[in-house]
Amino acid sequence: MTGGSKFEIRIGPPRLTRFERARIIGTRALQISMGAPPLLDVDTLPSKDPVIIAEEELKLGILPITLRRVKPGGEYQIIPLKWLLGSGKEVS
Repeated sequence: MTGGSKFEIRIGPPRLTRFERARIIGTRALQISMGAPPLLDVDTLPSKDPVIIAEEELKLGILPITLRRVKPGGEYQIIPLKWLLGSGKEVS
């Protein structure tokens, strides 16, 4: 990426796919269940279930995660999660 150029998602759709969403929620729920601190106030949530907490963190866009999308030829692109959430409606 050169200075001043706009970021472009070249690999995959310009939004979070349902498979990426499931992987992120599952990974974050495991982290929370193993003792990682939640990134939001869990007292405001109806349940203390790690999956519910992870889903809410994803919905709020507060997870500091990047995705690495890879093509079969080995080309890849590292994309911050906030760019995938901000570029359209999230896949449910």
